[in-house]
Amino acid sequence: MSDQREIIVELFGAAMKYGSGPDVLRDIDLTLQAGSFHVLLGAGAAGKTSMLRMIAMTAAPSAGSMTVFGQDPATLDHAGRAALRRRIGVIFQDLRLLDHLSVRDNIALPLRIAEAPPDEIERSVDELLDWLRIGEASDRRPPELSMAERQLTAVARAVIGRPALLLADEPTASLDPARTEQVLHLLLELHRSGTAVLLATHDRNLLGADPIPHLVIHDGRLWEPDPVVQLMEGARA
Repeated sequence: MSDQREIIVELFGAAMKYGSGPDVLRDIDLTLQAGSFHVLLGAGAAGKTSMLRMIAMTAAPSAGSMTVFGQDPATLDHAGRAALRRRIGVIFQDLRLLDHLSVRDNIALPLRIAEAPPDEIERSVDELLDWLRIGEASDRRPPELSMAERQLTAVARAVIGRPALLLADEPTASLDPARTEQVLHLLLELHRSGTAVLLATHDRNLLGADPIPHLVIHDGRLWEPDPVVQLMEGARA
């Protein structure tokens, strides 16, 4: 039986480069459906972050085509692209927290931009502070936090608005096993509520035996999946 879910991201023959440098992504074909969950595997410098940046519209394809929620970002003005981005949550590998804001205010930012009611913002922030066990850090600012606390703050900020699409770039890289399990459980719960998730990681065992589709990116190309897993592991060794 064919799956009739909405296609929210479609890449066809997409490539990407930075400035006049060589392609860091090439010949990328990818379809993400609403409510799907994919793990994107790849060694360092394989192209994982570049692919998430392209989908998040913080970098544009240099060739091929891309649609996000049925629209081509290249045809939209700044306001149109901003409207699409508000439907996407991103856990950046470099976190991108705002150092002048507290943990609470960093987490609340997407809901404030969306002009959510103050009581909804407070309730949602409190739930995530409790879930991720960082309530004691709620009034501190990012420079005062441990790396794990900063990472958990970035996770909370990305998911608080229950985005239609969540892009997670190594979201557990600085976390111990217990914190990693908390974050993965949160992402799976978000997925079960209808969010599509694309989780990029170098760790093919991150989600254990969960039956989640895996993609592999190697040397800027996307594969499904096993033939290149060996290449990826060789490059990581």
